[in-house]
Amino acid sequence: MSVRRVMGTEVEYGISVQGQPQANPMLASSQIVNAYATATLRARRARWDFEEESPLRDARGYDMARQVADPSQLTDEDLGLANIILTNGARLYVDHAHPEYSSPEVTNPLDVVRWDKAGEQVMLDASLRASQLPNAPQILLYKNNTDNKGASYGAHENYLMRRSTPFADIVKHLIPFFVSRQVVCGAGRVGIGQDGSGHGFQISQRADFFEVEVGLETTLKRPIINTRDEPHADPEKYRRLHVILGDANLSEISTYLKVGTTSLVLAMIEDRFLTYDLTVENPVAALRAVSHDPTLRHLLTLRDGRRMTAVQLQMEYLDLARKYVEDRHGSDVDDQTSDVLARWESVLDRLEQDPLSCASELDWVAKLKLLTQYRDRDGLEWDDAKLHLIDLQYSDIRPAKGLYHRLVASGRIQRLLTDETVDGAMHEPPEDTRAYFRGRCLEKYAGDVAAASWDSVIFDLPGRESLQRIPTSDPLRGTKAHVGGLLDSCDTAERLFAALTR
Repeated sequence: MSVRRVMGTEVEYGISVQGQPQANPMLASSQIVNAYATATLRARRARWDFEEESPLRDARGYDMARQVADPSQLTDEDLGLANIILTNGARLYVDHAHPEYSSPEVTNPLDVVRWDKAGEQVMLDASLRASQLPNAPQILLYKNNTDNKGASYGAHENYLMRRSTPFADIVKHLIPFFVSRQVVCGAGRVGIGQDGSGHGFQISQRADFFEVEVGLETTLKRPIINTRDEPHADPEKYRRLHVILGDANLSEISTYLKVGTTSLVLAMIEDRFLTYDLTVENPVAALRAVSHDPTLRHLLTLRDGRRMTAVQLQMEYLDLARKYVEDRHGSDVDDQTSDVLARWESVLDRLEQDPLSCASELDWVAKLKLLTQYRDRDGLEWDDAKLHLIDLQYSDIRPAKGLYHRLVASGRIQRLLTDETVDGAMHEPPEDTRAYFRGRCLEKYAGDVAAASWDSVIFDLPGRESLQRIPTSDPLRGTKAHVGGLLDSCDTAERLFAALTR
């Protein structure tokens, strides 16, 4: 009934080795993860526990056969690539050709921003450490979604939902929302088409890579609604909605609104509040058409015959969300829900009047304004290579080089967090989810944690022949309020395990 729910992000970072265009990206990604692990993790490195993962389970009621699955879908196999768990409860690993940071579970949009931003700092630290190794070239990382040569890599969101919610309702109400949501949270891109060969600027970096409405895949035939049914929690109670069509945002406000508005729409779906049909005709084509029109004038056709822009469609969802919150909460609404609604309305109103008025808040608008200034100054056409380089440089995570960071430093991009808050989240877990237990165990009992995952911590205790698993299937247990005192009082893993299993 608000923006609060268990959620998190997963971001694959673009990677290049300076001066070595033919460098192996898997090797470079491993160097990134291992450099961070060597410098920051004490004692034994806990391995990732794949036992509870089920990537081929489909929300439509069946499991895909392993022999027909694309290898990229088999994320439950240990390929021997670098894969570590951090003391903030996050996972840092190599996902095929990219280093990936999966944030710990959090319960509100502002914490999503905080631990997502902490991931940027982890990646920056890792890249600097990797480059300082003897004879090592400089490895550059970008928080973006495409190499503009036809490849795309993901920035995924995860939302825990009630299992009782019919999946058909999720599909029906989320597709129009996702088709139009990019006007708020697109990252902006120079180039049209998967390989970027078309001339122009578009709102989303991911839109051109989606081909179907619903499906299990994440790298081939990408769907607007992903059906992967892997809750990492009690499957009788929860499903995890795995959202794969979002862009990798640097703007804190873009990320905040992305997850905050989505969480509100999911709450309305769960409570059967959305009886209004906003179905969009040809949603895959509509997704791309919206992205290709930064003037925001493209008209979507709804099933009932109405035509409206993506901004107007977002306003429909906003109006419903306001009515929903008032109906469920009245004036007793939490601060973040009120703030998300107010910012959502403000951004949409200004996007409709003058999109560039949102340049200090939204990634795609900030990037478009920057590119337009270069075009006007130097007389550049959209096919000029310089504009592609500016696009890439916007997402460079180095503060001295990345154009996003330089805009922040000059006061032209608004922030929600301080550097100190983000730096703390690099090492500290959230206090109100099971990530607190996982992170504290990694910090305090590093030598005794053999493995961990989202839903377990596994200890290797002296004198015991087998490993000891502590399940953490409830995301809202294992919090500081629940186990903080116990962790403080147990100076060894043996004492903690005895207390938990007494």
